[in-house]
Amino acid sequence: ILEAGVPLVEAQAAFAPAGQMLAIDPPLGDGDAATIGGVMATNDSGPLRHRFGAMRDLVVGATFVLSDGTIAKSGGKVIKNVAGYDLAKLFAGSYGTLGLIASVAVRLHPLPARTATAVATTDEPVELAEAAATLASLPLEADCLDVCWDGDRGHLLVRFGAAAAEHQAESVADRVRGLGLADARAEAVDDEIWNRQRALQRSADGIVLKVSGRPTDLRAVIAAARAQRGRVVSRAALGLSWLALPAGADVAAVRSELRPRPVTVLDGAAKVADAWPAPPPGTLAVMARLKERFDPARIFRPGAYVGGL
Repeated sequence: ILEAGVPLVEAQAAFAPAGQMLAIDPPLGDGDAATIGGVMATNDSGPLRHRFGAMRDLVVGATFVLSDGTIAKSGGKVIKNVAGYDLAKLFAGSYGTLGLIASVAVRLHPLPARTATAVATTDEPVELAEAAATLASLPLEADCLDVCWDGDRGHLLVRFGAAAAEHQAESVADRVRGLGLADARAEAVDDEIWNRQRALQRSADGIVLKVSGRPTDLRAVIAAARAQRGRVVSRAALGLSWLALPAGADVAAVRSELRPRPVTVLDGAAKVADAWPAPPPGTLAVMARLKERFDPARIFRPGAYVGGL
């Protein structure tokens, strides 16, 4: 069980000596300040989401404090003991608008002894998207499957974490060359590759958009980013992408090109008219009822969420 204010980096350091990890690796922010509660409240994630899911998939129990002082509990300490309403999934991604996350019980996974990454590079977005789609359809057992587009070049990245990680990465590199991406190789020292992927999900002075779509949207996402002189990081098999754009980018144009996919502003929200995509009326009505049920006094960040909730 972890208190919500524990920095994620400290939790990982405590798990590592036992050969365990919390399989979540979002950008940690300035000074590695990201906390367990903050990651859960934003449902933030990194490349490991490809295999292990987001925070909402790793929390098996949680304790919350509601606006009237009530302490609510959900789930348990182990998966088989989870019962009742799964409030943890409701609070994950709520941005602190329903209540205060006090503590969470999480599911751990083995920490891989070694890792290796297959890296392929191309200057053709169509080739990149097709190769990513092909690999996403295969039973590779990869920990991460990412795409990056920056400037006029794109990279396909597939990471393995196991005793045979380097062999698996070499095999995927060979397969990718067979798909037409001749510039493919395996990297046994790969931490910096993935640190860069996570770093591209944030921007200190620009705008970062998160696109929740389908894997088949990748070409359109890259095209929209290139039109605004931006970069793309994508969980290629999940349809999730982050677009890092210059401060003066036309967010409305990106939303228009990618409609009906939801496009949320993560960084640089003050530079745009509306950080949140417009949800369907029925969805917004349900969310409003939940806000009324959990925070009738509107104490927790009123107006900070979708639709002014």
